[in-house]
Amino acid sequence: MSTIDLQALIPNNVDLADNRQLQRALEKWQPAFLNWWDEMGPSDFRANDVYLRTAVGVDAQGWASYGYTPMPDYRWGIFLADKEEGRKIGFGDFRGQDVWQDVPGEFRSTFRRLIVTQGDTEPASVEQQRLLGHTAPSLYDLRNLFQVNVEEGRHLWAMVYLLHAYFGRDGREEAEALLERHSGDADRPRILGTFNEPMDNWLSFFMFTYFTDRDGKFQLKSFAESAFDPLARTTRFMLTEEAHHMFVGETGVGRVIKRTLEVMKELDTDDTAALRRAGVVDLPTLQKYLNYWFTSSLDLFGSEASSNAASYFANGIKGRPDEARFADHAEVDTHMVIQVPDGQGGVRDESIAVRNGINEVTRLEYVKDCNVGVTRWNMAIKRAGVDFELKLPSTRFRRQVGLWAGVPTNPAGQPISQAEFDAHRDQWLPTEADQTFVKSLMQRVTEPGRMAAWIAPPDRGINAQPVAYEYVRL
Repeated sequence: MSTIDLQALIPNNVDLADNRQLQRALEKWQPAFLNWWDEMGPSDFRANDVYLRTAVGVDAQGWASYGYTPMPDYRWGIFLADKEEGRKIGFGDFRGQDVWQDVPGEFRSTFRRLIVTQGDTEPASVEQQRLLGHTAPSLYDLRNLFQVNVEEGRHLWAMVYLLHAYFGRDGREEAEALLERHSGDADRPRILGTFNEPMDNWLSFFMFTYFTDRDGKFQLKSFAESAFDPLARTTRFMLTEEAHHMFVGETGVGRVIKRTLEVMKELDTDDTAALRRAGVVDLPTLQKYLNYWFTSSLDLFGSEASSNAASYFANGIKGRPDEARFADHAEVDTHMVIQVPDGQGGVRDESIAVRNGINEVTRLEYVKDCNVGVTRWNMAIKRAGVDFELKLPSTRFRRQVGLWAGVPTNPAGQPISQAEFDAHRDQWLPTEADQTFVKSLMQRVTEPGRMAAWIAPPDRGINAQPVAYEYVRL
Protein backbone atom coordinates (compact mmCIF):
# COMPACT_ATOMS: atom_id res chain seq x y z
CA MET A 1 0.00 0.00 0.00
CA SER A 2 1.30 3.46 -0.93
CA THR A 3 2.36 5.97 1.73
CA ILE A 4 0.13 9.04 2.08
CA ASP A 5 1.88 12.33 2.87
CA LEU A 6 -0.89 14.56 4.18
CA GLN A 7 1.44 17.14 5.74
CA ALA A 8 3.12 18.21 2.51
CA LEU A 9 2.24 21.49 0.82
CA ILE A 10 0.65 19.29 -1.85
CA PRO A 11 -0.79 16.16 -0.18
CA ASN A 12 0.19 13.09 -2.21
CA ASN A 13 0.99 9.42 -2.34
CA VAL A 14 3.50 9.65 -5.21
CA ASP A 15 6.62 10.32 -3.11
CA LEU A 16 6.76 13.91 -4.27
CA ALA A 17 9.37 14.77 -1.63
CA ASP A 18 11.81 12.38 -3.33
CA ASN A 19 11.58 14.23 -6.65
CA ARG A 20 12.58 17.80 -5.86
CA GLN A 21 12.41 18.97 -9.49
CA LEU A 22 8.84 17.76 -9.91
CA GLN A 23 7.88 19.06 -6.48
CA ARG A 24 9.21 22.53 -7.29
CA ALA A 25 7.40 22.57 -10.63
CA LEU A 26 4.06 21.66 -9.04
CA GLU A 27 4.55 24.09 -6.17
CA LYS A 28 5.17 26.76 -8.78
CA TRP A 29 1.89 25.84 -10.53
CA GLN A 30 -0.06 25.82 -7.26
CA PRO A 31 -0.36 29.63 -6.84
CA ALA A 32 -1.66 29.91 -10.41
CA PHE A 33 -4.29 27.29 -9.59
CA LEU A 34 -5.33 29.13 -6.42
CA ASN A 35 -5.55 32.38 -8.36
CA TRP A 36 -7.75 30.64 -10.96
CA TRP A 37 -9.95 29.28 -8.15
CA ASP A 38 -10.25 32.76 -6.65
CA GLU A 39 -11.24 34.31 -10.00
CA MET A 40 -13.21 31.50 -11.67
CA GLY A 41 -14.32 29.20 -8.84
CA PRO A 42 -17.53 29.53 -6.77
CA SER A 43 -18.42 33.18 -6.54
CA ASP A 44 -18.51 35.01 -3.18
CA PHE A 45 -18.18 32.04 -0.81
CA ARG A 46 -14.44 32.16 -0.12
CA ALA A 47 -14.70 32.83 3.60
CA ASN A 48 -17.54 30.43 4.40
CA ASP A 49 -16.97 27.16 6.22
CA VAL A 50 -18.30 24.25 4.16
CA TYR A 51 -18.83 20.69 5.40
CA LEU A 52 -16.65 18.89 2.85
CA ARG A 53 -15.07 15.49 2.43
CA THR A 54 -11.36 15.46 1.67
CA ALA A 55 -9.35 12.56 0.28
CA VAL A 56 -6.93 11.22 2.87
CA GLY A 57 -6.20 7.81 1.37
CA VAL A 58 -6.90 5.54 -1.57
CA ASP A 59 -8.20 2.35 0.03
CA ALA A 60 -11.89 1.55 -0.30
CA GLN A 61 -12.53 1.99 3.42
CA GLY A 62 -11.89 5.30 5.13
CA TRP A 63 -10.46 7.09 2.12
CA ALA A 64 -12.06 10.42 3.03
CA SER A 65 -12.54 12.60 6.11
CA TYR A 66 -15.36 15.11 6.67
CA GLY A 67 -15.19 18.49 8.31
CA TYR A 68 -15.65 22.23 7.91
CA THR A 69 -13.18 24.12 5.76
CA PRO A 70 -13.26 27.28 3.64
CA MET A 71 -12.90 26.21 0.02
CA PRO A 72 -9.65 28.12 -0.66
CA ASP A 73 -8.11 26.10 2.20
CA TYR A 74 -9.21 22.76 0.77
CA ARG A 75 -6.37 20.23 0.63
CA TRP A 76 -6.18 19.48 -3.07
CA GLY A 77 -3.86 16.50 -3.43
CA ILE A 78 -2.37 14.02 -5.88
CA PHE A 79 -3.59 10.48 -5.28
CA LEU A 80 -3.17 7.38 -7.40
CA ALA A 81 -4.80 4.02 -6.68
CA ASP A 82 -2.33 1.49 -5.32
CA LYS A 83 -0.17 -0.25 -7.89
CA GLU A 84 -1.26 -3.75 -8.93
CA GLU A 85 1.88 -5.82 -8.91
CA GLY A 86 2.27 -7.86 -12.07
CA ARG A 87 -0.46 -5.97 -13.93
CA LYS A 88 -0.53 -6.79 -17.66
CA ILE A 89 -1.93 -4.91 -20.62
CA GLY A 90 -5.47 -6.19 -21.02
CA PHE A 91 -6.38 -5.43 -24.62
CA GLY A 92 -5.10 -4.57 -28.08
CA ASP A 93 -1.92 -5.56 -29.87
CA PHE A 94 0.24 -5.48 -26.70
CA ARG A 95 -2.14 -7.61 -24.64
CA GLY A 96 -0.33 -9.75 -22.07
CA GLN A 97 2.76 -7.54 -21.88
CA ASP A 98 3.75 -5.62 -18.76
CA VAL A 99 2.03 -2.28 -18.35
CA TRP A 100 4.14 0.82 -18.92
CA GLN A 101 5.45 2.95 -16.06
CA ASP A 102 6.50 5.64 -18.54
CA VAL A 103 5.11 6.86 -21.85
CA PRO A 104 6.52 5.16 -24.97
CA GLY A 105 7.97 7.83 -27.25
CA GLU A 106 5.80 6.89 -30.22
CA PHE A 107 2.62 7.49 -28.17
CA ARG A 108 3.77 10.57 -26.31
CA SER A 109 1.78 13.18 -28.26
CA THR A 110 -1.37 11.02 -28.23
CA PHE A 111 -1.30 10.52 -24.47
CA ARG A 112 -0.58 14.20 -23.91
CA ARG A 113 -3.53 15.23 -26.07
CA LEU A 114 -5.92 12.84 -24.31
CA ILE A 115 -4.78 13.89 -20.83
CA VAL A 116 -5.09 17.57 -21.73
CA THR A 117 -8.61 17.03 -23.09
CA GLN A 118 -9.68 15.17 -19.95
CA GLY A 119 -7.96 17.74 -17.76
CA ASP A 120 -9.70 20.60 -19.55
CA THR A 121 -13.14 19.33 -18.56
CA GLU A 122 -12.40 19.52 -14.83
CA PRO A 123 -11.97 23.29 -14.39
CA ALA A 124 -14.51 23.91 -17.15
CA SER A 125 -17.41 22.52 -15.11
CA VAL A 126 -16.35 24.61 -12.09
CA GLU A 127 -16.47 27.70 -14.29
CA GLN A 128 -19.88 26.75 -15.67
CA GLN A 129 -21.29 26.40 -12.16
CA ARG A 130 -19.57 29.31 -10.43
CA LEU A 131 -22.71 31.44 -9.91
CA LEU A 132 -25.11 28.68 -8.88
CA GLY A 133 -24.37 29.15 -5.19
CA HIS A 134 -26.41 32.35 -5.22
CA THR A 135 -29.62 30.45 -6.05
CA ALA A 136 -29.08 27.19 -4.12
CA PRO A 137 -32.43 25.62 -3.11
CA SER A 138 -31.01 24.54 0.28
CA LEU A 139 -27.82 24.45 2.33
CA TYR A 140 -27.69 20.71 1.60
CA ASP A 141 -27.60 21.43 -2.14
CA LEU A 142 -25.16 24.30 -1.73
CA ARG A 143 -22.78 21.97 0.07
CA ASN A 144 -23.13 19.32 -2.67
CA LEU A 145 -22.38 21.90 -5.33
CA PHE A 146 -19.20 22.91 -3.53
CA GLN A 147 -18.22 19.27 -2.99
CA VAL A 148 -18.50 18.65 -6.72
CA ASN A 149 -16.50 21.80 -7.42
CA VAL A 150 -13.57 21.07 -5.09
CA GLU A 151 -13.33 17.50 -6.38
CA GLU A 152 -13.29 18.66 -9.98
CA GLY A 153 -10.44 20.88 -8.85
CA ARG A 154 -8.67 17.84 -7.43
CA HIS A 155 -9.22 15.98 -10.69
CA LEU A 156 -7.51 18.86 -12.45
CA TRP A 157 -4.56 18.34 -10.10
CA ALA A 158 -4.54 14.66 -11.05
CA MET A 159 -4.14 15.45 -14.74
CA VAL A 160 -1.63 18.23 -14.08
CA TYR A 161 0.52 15.82 -12.10
CA LEU A 162 0.67 13.46 -15.09
CA LEU A 163 1.55 16.32 -17.44
CA HIS A 164 4.34 17.55 -15.17
CA ALA A 165 5.68 14.13 -14.25
CA TYR A 166 5.75 12.48 -17.68
CA PHE A 167 5.74 15.13 -20.41
CA GLY A 168 8.51 17.56 -19.50
CA ARG A 169 8.37 21.11 -20.76
CA ASP A 170 5.46 20.37 -23.11
CA GLY A 171 3.49 19.06 -20.16
CA ARG A 172 4.24 22.10 -18.02
CA GLU A 173 3.08 24.41 -20.80
CA GLU A 174 -0.12 22.40 -21.24
CA ALA A 175 -0.74 22.60 -17.48
CA GLU A 176 -0.49 26.38 -17.63
CA ALA A 177 -2.87 26.50 -20.59
CA LEU A 178 -5.49 24.55 -18.62
CA LEU A 179 -5.90 27.65 -16.47
CA GLU A 180 -5.92 30.06 -19.42
CA ARG A 181 -8.90 28.64 -21.31
CA HIS A 182 -12.32 29.44 -19.84
CA SER A 183 -15.81 28.04 -20.30
CA GLY A 184 -17.75 30.06 -22.85
CA ASP A 185 -14.84 32.41 -23.57
CA ALA A 186 -15.16 33.73 -27.12
CA ASP A 187 -11.41 33.79 -27.67
CA ARG A 188 -10.15 30.88 -25.55
CA PRO A 189 -13.03 28.48 -24.92
CA ARG A 190 -12.77 25.06 -23.38
CA ILE A 191 -11.91 22.23 -25.76
CA LEU A 192 -15.23 20.34 -25.76
CA GLY A 193 -18.49 22.09 -26.67
CA THR A 194 -20.59 20.75 -23.79
CA PHE A 195 -18.25 22.46 -21.35
CA ASN A 196 -18.90 25.85 -22.90
CA GLU A 197 -22.66 25.62 -22.38
CA PRO A 198 -24.11 28.19 -19.96
CA MET A 199 -25.54 26.86 -16.69
CA ASP A 200 -27.69 29.37 -14.86
CA ASN A 201 -30.18 27.09 -13.10
CA TRP A 202 -30.16 24.07 -10.81
CA LEU A 203 -32.26 21.85 -13.06
CA SER A 204 -29.44 22.07 -15.61
CA PHE A 205 -26.91 21.40 -12.84
CA PHE A 206 -28.70 18.22 -11.80
CA MET A 207 -29.00 17.09 -15.42
CA PHE A 208 -25.33 17.89 -16.01
CA THR A 209 -24.14 15.95 -12.98
CA TYR A 210 -26.32 12.99 -13.96
CA PHE A 211 -25.59 12.86 -17.69
CA THR A 212 -22.34 14.72 -18.31
CA ASP A 213 -20.52 13.53 -15.21
CA ARG A 214 -21.64 10.04 -16.22
CA ASP A 215 -19.83 10.54 -19.52
CA GLY A 216 -16.85 11.43 -17.34
CA LYS A 217 -17.28 8.13 -15.52
CA PHE A 218 -17.07 6.21 -18.79
CA GLN A 219 -14.06 8.18 -20.02
CA LEU A 220 -12.28 7.52 -16.73
CA LYS A 221 -13.17 3.82 -16.87
CA SER A 222 -11.69 3.69 -20.38
CA PHE A 223 -8.47 5.30 -19.15
CA ALA A 224 -8.44 2.96 -16.15
CA GLU A 225 -7.76 0.14 -18.63
CA SER A 226 -4.78 1.95 -20.16
CA ALA A 227 -1.39 0.31 -20.61
CA PHE A 228 0.13 3.51 -19.18
CA ASP A 229 -0.14 2.49 -15.54
CA PRO A 230 0.13 5.94 -13.86
CA LEU A 231 -2.84 7.11 -15.95
CA ALA A 232 -4.82 3.97 -15.11
CA ARG A 233 -4.10 4.35 -11.39
CA THR A 234 -4.93 8.06 -11.44
CA THR A 235 -8.31 7.56 -13.07
CA ARG A 236 -9.24 4.58 -10.89
CA PHE A 237 -9.10 6.80 -7.82
CA MET A 238 -10.90 9.65 -9.59
CA LEU A 239 -13.82 7.26 -10.14
CA THR A 240 -14.20 6.93 -6.36
CA GLU A 241 -14.95 10.65 -6.11
CA GLU A 242 -16.98 10.84 -9.33
CA ALA A 243 -19.68 8.53 -7.92
CA HIS A 244 -20.95 11.26 -5.58
CA HIS A 245 -21.31 13.71 -8.47
CA MET A 246 -23.70 11.37 -10.27
CA PHE A 247 -25.54 10.74 -7.00
CA VAL A 248 -26.11 14.51 -6.74
CA GLY A 249 -27.57 14.49 -10.25
CA GLU A 250 -29.81 11.45 -9.92
CA THR A 251 -31.23 12.37 -6.52
CA GLY A 252 -31.53 16.03 -7.52
CA VAL A 253 -33.71 15.24 -10.54
CA GLY A 254 -35.61 12.70 -8.44
CA ARG A 255 -36.37 15.34 -5.82
CA VAL A 256 -37.61 17.76 -8.48
CA ILE A 257 -39.94 15.03 -9.78
CA LYS A 258 -41.12 14.16 -6.27
CA ARG A 259 -42.07 17.76 -5.51
CA THR A 260 -43.89 18.12 -8.83
CA LEU A 261 -45.86 14.93 -8.15
CA GLU A 262 -46.80 16.24 -4.70
CA VAL A 263 -48.22 19.44 -6.17
CA MET A 264 -49.98 17.54 -8.97
CA LYS A 265 -51.74 15.51 -6.29
CA GLU A 266 -52.55 18.56 -4.15
CA LEU A 267 -54.07 20.43 -7.11
CA ASP A 268 -55.43 17.30 -8.82
CA THR A 269 -54.09 18.48 -12.17
CA ASP A 270 -51.40 17.85 -14.76
CA ASP A 271 -52.01 21.18 -16.45
CA THR A 272 -48.66 22.76 -17.24
CA ALA A 273 -49.82 26.33 -16.67
CA ALA A 274 -51.40 25.49 -13.31
CA LEU A 275 -48.28 23.66 -12.14
CA ARG A 276 -46.07 26.52 -13.18
CA ARG A 277 -48.27 28.97 -11.30
CA ALA A 278 -47.80 26.71 -8.29
CA GLY A 279 -44.04 27.05 -8.67
CA VAL A 280 -42.90 23.57 -9.74
CA VAL A 281 -41.30 22.15 -12.88
CA ASP A 282 -43.88 20.36 -15.02
CA LEU A 283 -42.83 16.95 -16.33
CA PRO A 284 -42.87 17.88 -20.06
CA THR A 285 -40.40 20.68 -19.32
CA LEU A 286 -38.23 18.29 -17.35
CA GLN A 287 -38.24 15.96 -20.39
CA LYS A 288 -36.98 18.83 -22.56
CA TYR A 289 -34.05 19.46 -20.22
CA LEU A 290 -33.33 15.73 -20.19
CA ASN A 291 -33.29 15.74 -24.01
CA TYR A 292 -30.90 18.67 -24.08
CA TRP A 293 -28.27 17.50 -21.60
CA PHE A 294 -28.35 13.82 -22.59
CA THR A 295 -27.78 14.57 -26.27
CA SER A 296 -25.13 17.16 -25.48
CA SER A 297 -23.27 14.50 -23.49
CA LEU A 298 -23.55 11.91 -26.28
CA ASP A 299 -21.25 13.97 -28.48
CA LEU A 300 -18.45 13.68 -25.93
CA PHE A 301 -17.84 10.07 -26.99
CA GLY A 302 -16.83 11.11 -30.51
CA SER A 303 -17.81 9.68 -33.88
CA GLU A 304 -19.47 6.29 -34.25
CA ALA A 305 -16.68 5.15 -36.56
CA SER A 306 -13.24 6.45 -35.63
CA SER A 307 -9.76 5.55 -36.79
CA ASN A 308 -8.40 7.36 -33.72
CA ALA A 309 -10.43 5.11 -31.43
CA ALA A 310 -9.14 2.08 -33.31
CA SER A 311 -5.56 3.26 -32.84
CA TYR A 312 -6.08 3.93 -29.12
CA PHE A 313 -7.44 0.41 -28.64
CA ALA A 314 -4.84 -1.34 -30.77
CA ASN A 315 -1.97 0.39 -28.98
CA GLY A 316 -3.24 -0.04 -25.43
CA ILE A 317 -3.77 3.68 -24.94
CA LYS A 318 -7.48 3.71 -24.09
CA GLY A 319 -9.69 0.67 -23.68
CA ARG A 320 -13.34 -0.17 -23.23
CA PRO A 321 -14.85 0.37 -19.77
CA ASP A 322 -14.70 -2.88 -17.79
CA GLU A 323 -12.68 -4.60 -20.50
CA ALA A 324 -12.74 -7.89 -18.57
CA ARG A 325 -16.45 -8.24 -19.40
CA PHE A 326 -15.74 -8.63 -23.10
CA ALA A 327 -14.96 -12.00 -24.64
CA ASP A 328 -12.51 -10.75 -27.27
CA HIS A 329 -9.77 -8.40 -26.02
CA ALA A 330 -8.00 -8.02 -29.36
CA GLU A 331 -10.92 -7.52 -31.78
CA VAL A 332 -8.80 -8.37 -34.82
CA ASP A 333 -10.94 -8.75 -37.93
CA THR A 334 -14.18 -8.56 -35.93
CA HIS A 335 -17.06 -6.43 -37.10
CA MET A 336 -20.18 -4.73 -35.79
CA VAL A 337 -23.18 -3.11 -37.43
CA ILE A 338 -24.07 0.52 -36.92
CA GLN A 339 -26.89 2.55 -38.42
CA VAL A 340 -25.96 5.53 -40.56
CA PRO A 341 -27.86 8.11 -42.64
CA ASP A 342 -28.53 6.78 -46.14
CA GLY A 343 -28.35 10.23 -47.71
CA GLN A 344 -31.97 10.00 -48.83
CA GLY A 345 -33.75 10.76 -45.60
CA GLY A 346 -33.54 7.24 -44.25
CA VAL A 347 -31.31 4.84 -42.36
CA ARG A 348 -29.11 2.00 -43.52
CA ASP A 349 -26.95 -0.59 -41.77
CA GLU A 350 -23.19 -0.40 -42.19
CA SER A 351 -20.62 -2.95 -41.05
CA ILE A 352 -17.46 -1.55 -39.50
CA ALA A 353 -14.49 -3.03 -37.67
CA VAL A 354 -15.13 -3.30 -33.93
CA ARG A 355 -11.91 -1.41 -33.30
CA ASN A 356 -13.25 1.49 -35.32
CA GLY A 357 -16.53 1.29 -33.40
CA ILE A 358 -15.08 1.49 -29.88
CA ASN A 359 -16.62 4.93 -29.34
CA GLU A 360 -20.05 3.57 -30.21
CA VAL A 361 -19.58 0.50 -28.02
CA THR A 362 -18.81 2.79 -25.09
CA ARG A 363 -21.63 5.20 -25.93
CA LEU A 364 -24.19 2.38 -25.93
CA GLU A 365 -22.96 1.17 -22.54
CA TYR A 366 -23.35 4.75 -21.32
CA VAL A 367 -26.93 4.84 -22.57
CA LYS A 368 -27.71 1.64 -20.64
CA ASP A 369 -26.24 3.20 -17.50
CA CYS A 370 -28.26 6.40 -17.97
CA ASN A 371 -31.44 4.36 -18.27
CA VAL A 372 -30.99 2.97 -14.76
CA GLY A 373 -31.72 6.35 -13.18
CA VAL A 374 -34.46 7.18 -15.70
CA THR A 375 -36.16 3.91 -14.75
CA ARG A 376 -36.08 4.90 -11.09
CA TRP A 377 -37.57 8.31 -11.89
CA ASN A 378 -40.34 6.65 -13.89
CA MET A 379 -41.09 4.26 -11.02
CA ALA A 380 -41.74 7.26 -8.79
CA ILE A 381 -44.05 8.76 -11.42
CA LYS A 382 -45.90 5.46 -11.83
CA ARG A 383 -46.31 5.00 -8.06
CA ALA A 384 -47.95 8.43 -7.97
CA GLY A 385 -50.52 7.24 -10.51
CA VAL A 386 -49.42 9.76 -13.15
CA ASP A 387 -49.59 8.75 -16.80
CA PHE A 388 -46.24 10.11 -17.96
CA GLU A 389 -42.95 8.46 -18.83
CA LEU A 390 -39.57 10.10 -19.16
CA LYS A 391 -37.56 8.71 -22.07
CA LEU A 392 -34.01 9.02 -23.31
CA PRO A 393 -34.06 10.26 -26.90
CA SER A 394 -32.30 8.32 -29.64
CA THR A 395 -28.52 8.60 -29.89
CA ARG A 396 -29.17 10.11 -33.35
CA PHE A 397 -31.16 13.06 -32.00
CA ARG A 398 -29.57 16.54 -31.96
CA ARG A 399 -26.09 15.30 -32.67
CA GLN A 400 -23.30 17.71 -33.52
CA VAL A 401 -20.46 15.18 -33.68
CA GLY A 402 -20.23 11.97 -35.67
CA LEU A 403 -22.11 10.40 -38.56
CA TRP A 404 -25.43 11.90 -37.43
CA ALA A 405 -24.09 15.42 -36.95
CA GLY A 406 -26.40 17.95 -38.56
CA VAL A 407 -28.94 15.29 -39.60
CA PRO A 408 -32.38 16.33 -38.28
CA THR A 409 -34.32 13.55 -36.55
CA ASN A 410 -37.16 13.35 -34.08
CA PRO A 411 -36.44 12.10 -30.54
CA ALA A 412 -37.13 8.54 -31.69
CA GLY A 413 -34.23 8.89 -34.14
CA GLN A 414 -36.30 8.92 -37.32
CA PRO A 415 -34.80 11.26 -39.95
CA ILE A 416 -37.04 14.21 -40.77
CA SER A 417 -36.71 17.41 -42.75
CA GLN A 418 -35.11 20.48 -41.24
CA ALA A 419 -38.44 22.26 -41.59
CA GLU A 420 -40.17 19.54 -39.57
CA PHE A 421 -37.48 19.66 -36.92
CA ASP A 422 -37.79 23.43 -36.65
CA ALA A 423 -41.58 23.13 -36.40
CA HIS A 424 -41.35 20.71 -33.47
CA ARG A 425 -38.19 21.97 -31.78
CA ASP A 426 -40.10 23.78 -29.04
CA GLN A 427 -41.83 20.51 -28.10
CA TRP A 428 -38.51 18.69 -27.74
CA LEU A 429 -36.00 21.18 -26.34
CA PRO A 430 -36.18 24.01 -23.79
CA THR A 431 -37.59 27.21 -25.25
CA GLU A 432 -36.62 30.68 -24.15
CA ALA A 433 -39.89 30.79 -22.18
CA ASP A 434 -39.05 27.47 -20.50
CA GLN A 435 -35.64 28.76 -19.53
CA THR A 436 -37.09 31.98 -18.19
CA PHE A 437 -39.61 30.07 -16.11
CA VAL A 438 -37.07 27.62 -14.68
CA LYS A 439 -34.73 30.46 -13.88
CA SER A 440 -37.57 32.30 -12.08
CA LEU A 441 -37.81 29.38 -9.62
CA MET A 442 -34.19 29.76 -8.58
CA GLN A 443 -34.63 31.48 -5.23
CA ARG A 444 -31.91 31.07 -2.61
CA VAL A 445 -32.80 29.26 0.62
CA THR A 446 -30.39 29.56 3.54
CA GLU A 447 -32.25 28.16 6.57
CA PRO A 448 -30.88 24.73 7.55
CA GLY A 449 -33.31 21.95 6.60
CA ARG A 450 -35.57 24.17 4.52
CA MET A 451 -35.99 23.62 0.76
CA ALA A 452 -37.07 25.82 -2.11
CA ALA A 453 -40.69 25.20 -3.11
CA TRP A 454 -39.80 23.47 -6.40
CA ILE A 455 -37.73 20.62 -4.90
CA ALA A 456 -38.38 17.98 -2.24
CA PRO A 457 -36.00 17.34 0.67
CA PRO A 458 -33.48 14.52 0.31
CA ASP A 459 -34.14 11.21 2.04
CA ARG A 460 -31.06 11.60 4.23
CA GLY A 461 -28.19 13.96 4.94
CA ILE A 462 -24.48 13.71 4.19
CA ASN A 463 -22.21 11.41 6.23
CA ALA A 464 -25.01 10.47 8.66
CA GLN A 465 -25.72 14.13 9.43
CA PRO A 466 -29.38 15.25 9.49
CA VAL A 467 -30.90 16.99 6.49
CA ALA A 468 -31.28 20.09 8.69
CA TYR A 469 -27.53 20.21 9.40
CA GLU A 470 -25.77 23.53 8.79
CA TYR A 471 -23.79 22.26 5.81
CA VAL A 472 -22.53 25.75 4.92
CA ARG A 473 -21.96 28.46 7.51
CA LEU A 474 -23.14 31.65 5.86
